[in-house]
Amino acid sequence: MTTYRELLEQRAALDQKIAVARKAEAKQALETIHTLIAEFGFTAQQVFPWKPAVKCVDAKYRDPLTGASWSGRGRAPKWIEGKNRAEFLV
Repeated sequence: MTTYRELLEQRAALDQKIAVARKAEAKQALETIHTLIAEFGFTAQQVFPWKPAVKCVDAKYRDPLTGASWSGRGRAPKWIEGKNRAEFLV
């Protein structure tokens, strides 16, 4: 039966082999990517499309008459201006 120490040594050797194989395959993959980018003339935006993160903020206040809501950010809407905001909390 294999001992705990022997298994740990086998795992260390396997981890080393995995790291070497990953490095070699990653290098080949990157070369392939560079070749395809050069061949087709892709731009960075095409390869890595960037879209700004949209942060949706939940409504903090709601007008009971119209159902309109407001997050509490930015300029206050007319229906809440000059009023006690605690009355409109969601």
